[in-house]
Amino acid sequence: MDTAAFRADLELIPETLDALADALDAGLAGLERLPVLGVSRVLVLGMGSSRYAADVVARRYRAIGATVVVELASAELLPPAAPDLAVVAVSATGGSAEVLRAVERYRGTGRLVAVTNRPESELGRLADVVVPLLAGVEASGVACRTFRATFPVLDAVLGALLGTAPAARFDAASVRDAAAATRELFATSADWLPPLASLLAAPMGTWALAPAERASSAQQSALMLREVPRRAAYASETGDWSHVDVYLTKTQDYRALVFAGSVWDAQALDWMEQRGSRFASIGRDLPGAELTIRFPGDGRDEVAALTEVLVGELVADRWLRA
Repeated sequence: MDTAAFRADLELIPETLDALADALDAGLAGLERLPVLGVSRVLVLGMGSSRYAADVVARRYRAIGATVVVELASAELLPPAAPDLAVVAVSATGGSAEVLRAVERYRGTGRLVAVTNRPESELGRLADVVVPLLAGVEASGVACRTFRATFPVLDAVLGALLGTAPAARFDAASVRDAAAATRELFATSADWLPPLASLLAAPMGTWALAPAERASSAQQSALMLREVPRRAAYASETGDWSHVDVYLTKTQDYRALVFAGSVWDAQALDWMEQRGSRFASIGRDLPGAELTIRFPGDGRDEVAALTEVLVGELVADRWLRA
């Protein structure tokens, strides 16, 4: 890992998203082989950032009645191979030890699909079908562009496998809108990044909250704060926050990054107000926020999920350089 190269990786996000949108329009390699598999169920396996993104995409498919389950590749209790089951293994590097071990039980079934940034990897060699992430080389070794690419690529894979898809998708148009929104966040960062980095720098750590539909934004932001500058950071789904993290607002100098848009925002903010917690709001104007950061398309979950995590990433990079 070369965290010094992290900023350069981040700056390549807009052009990488634009190129990926072009590839989505043209049709990703491997997608044409998926409908003929004739499956009705999908198991998605992944770790870390890959699983964060997969959870968000799969939830959208389940909401229209599709059978899509996301599991940690490290789990021992996985479903058996079956003629109606496709297994999609997501790994940016194609070399995650947990993923490689998990897919051994599905080798040779004809229904093992790899989603990876390295088609030539061990995972790519084991799979029956490989669909590339097309995120380019991440010189830092930190999954930032591959994290974003997982949303539209997995969306396309699930749509091809199942023959159905949600109305709002991580399609080429959404990816292009996210590229434009990311450019806008970079352009305005001199105004909001210094005060945000100061606000979130609590002695005991930083918390991130996001609605279930974009839980990946809180998870990935907390991961970036841990992985890049090695600071304590924690993620919660906004509704669940009132059951698992609210207790710390009573005893800590509590600082939070709130990815707004949950129907449970008001419940969480009420507790924070009562206990003097401090927070910034991303994507919506929330009462009590010391800082609010907006960007074009922030009211659309498929754009927000690909864009808003840049806020946490830039804080991570700033703390690394401090």
